[in-house]
Amino acid sequence: MSNHETLILTGMSGAGRSTVAHALEDLGWYVVDNLPPALLPALVSKGTGPQGKELAVVVDVRGGEFFDELTHALDELKKSNSAYRLVFLDATDQALVQRFESTRRPHPLQGKDRIVDGIAREREKLEEIRSQSDVAIDTSNLNVHQLEKRIGEIFGSGKLQGIRVNVLSFGYKYGIPVDSDLVLDCRFIPNPHWIPELRPLTGLTPQVSDKVLGSEGVQEFVHDYVGLVNSMMSGYMREGKKYVTIAVGCTGGKHRSVAITEEIARQLNAVNTEVSAHPTHRDVGRE
Repeated sequence: MSNHETLILTGMSGAGRSTVAHALEDLGWYVVDNLPPALLPALVSKGTGPQGKELAVVVDVRGGEFFDELTHALDELKKSNSAYRLVFLDATDQALVQRFESTRRPHPLQGKDRIVDGIAREREKLEEIRSQSDVAIDTSNLNVHQLEKRIGEIFGSGKLQGIRVNVLSFGYKYGIPVDSDLVLDCRFIPNPHWIPELRPLTGLTPQVSDKVLGSEGVQEFVHDYVGLVNSMMSGYMREGKKYVTIAVGCTGGKHRSVAITEEIARQLNAVNTEVSAHPTHRDVGRE
């Protein structure tokens, strides 16, 4: 069996598979698009593409009845202990509808019905696959360039080494990220929004960061939380999970969650050399 891991890329139509496939190619991966799932075991057994390139395979509903074979193909891969990672791209129904309407293209499964009907059918078809994914990425609020950057952070060095942790700030009023593995609520911290001179700033500025991290009990809270997350890392590695998203929320995703996200990522990188933590901020600038 090859020591290389094959990426199997799937997910909702309109969630950005083409963008991710192109981003992987730009990173030096060899990408096979729209492969019938029945051919997966033979391809994954090779482990690499031409010239030893890391291999990624795109599977989606364009494959028609072949797509229904994906579950069976994944079962075969597990039985043979083949090295692969399943990457699932997702987005909210609203985001997907807007994308299909902007391109004036029908959803592959809508037939004579509405776009939302096609999306509902696809979600039902993909529910089991989604639950098996190693990496889930919510692209609802990512433009093409942001999604390419996210892929570079996760897969830029080839196969995943250690565990990559995406520490993601968000605002509860915009919804909890669908790709979060862990959700941390920091609305118990005094809100800088109510301080006039801090309101227009974000948690990326020293003024806001110092105010948030200097609030009573916050430093101890972050330290304890990082310790808890770090204690989970060895378990994740044993289970083969190499990408984790920690979603950190406050009301608007502008002050408290941003400052806490930056600090959690900094401390995680400091306490565990097998962890590569990256802070990202979903809702900064949305107000």
